[in-house]
Amino acid sequence: MASAGAIEPQAVGDRHRVGSDALFFICLIGLSSCYVIMIIGMVLADMSYTTPDRLLSTIVDNPYIRQSIRLSLLTCTTTTILSLWVAVPIGYLLARYNFRGKAIVDTVLDIPIVLPPLVVGLSLLILFKYPPFSFIAEHVVFEVPAVILAQFMVACAFSVRTMRIAFEQISPRPEQVALTLGCTRNQAFWSVVMPEARSGVLTAGTLAWARSLGEFGPVLIFAGSMRGNTEVLPTTVFLEFQAGHLTEALAVSMVMIITAMIVLVITRLFGAERSIL
Repeated sequence: MASAGAIEPQAVGDRHRVGSDALFFICLIGLSSCYVIMIIGMVLADMSYTTPDRLLSTIVDNPYIRQSIRLSLLTCTTTTILSLWVAVPIGYLLARYNFRGKAIVDTVLDIPIVLPPLVVGLSLLILFKYPPFSFIAEHVVFEVPAVILAQFMVACAFSVRTMRIAFEQISPRPEQVALTLGCTRNQAFWSVVMPEARSGVLTAGTLAWARSLGEFGPVLIFAGSMRGNTEVLPTTVFLEFQAGHLTEALAVSMVMIITAMIVLVITRLFGAERSIL
C-alpha cells in the first residue's frame, strides 16, 4: 500500500505537467498562427483585388512600369555580382582568421543592416559632397549608378553575413591538407574551399538580389525617382500610389511578391542550411 501511495503523487504530477504543456503549445500555435494568417491574408488580398488579365495588361501597356522592370533586373543583377565579389573575401577572412580589430570590422559591417534605409541614402548623398567622391558626383548621384550603389550598400552586408556562415561551416582541414601537398593559398581556396561553399554563394547571391529588388529608402534619397531614368520597382509602387493609380501599384507589387517567393524557394531548396534569410 505504501508503494502504491508513493506512486500516486508522481502520476498526479505527470497529469499536471501534460496539461501545462498542452496550454503552452496552444499559446505558441495561436500566436504563430495569427502572424502566418496575416501574411497569407495580405497576399490573397492582393491577388483577389483584381484579375490576372488586368494586371498583365497594366504592365504591358504602361511604358514606365516596363522600364522600371528592366532597370530593376539590370541593377539587381549588377548589385548581386558586386556584393559577391566583396562578400566572398570578407566572409572568408572573418571566418578563418583572427586579427586585431576584428570585432570593430565585424561591427562596422553590420551598420548598413541596422541603419534605417533612409539614413543610408542620406549618408551616401552627403558622402558624395566630399572629395574624392565629389569629383564624380554628377555622374553618380541621381543617375543609374546611384541606384546600384544604394542597393549595394545594404545588400552586400547581408551577403557578407551569409558567406561568413558558409565558410564557418566548412572544415579547414581539407584546405590545410592541400597546402601541405604543395598548393598555394590561392589554389587551395579556389580548388578546395570554393566548391564546398557553392550553396553559400547561391544563398548570398539570391539574398543580395532579393534585398536589392526591395530597396526603397536609399534609392529614393540617393538616386531619386525620376520616371524613365532612376525608377525601379519599389519607387514605381510609390509613384503610382501617390498618383492614385492603385491598380498599377498593385500590378508592380505582385511582380515583386512573385519574384520574392521564387527567391525564397531557390534559397530554401539549394541554399546553405544556416543563413540569415
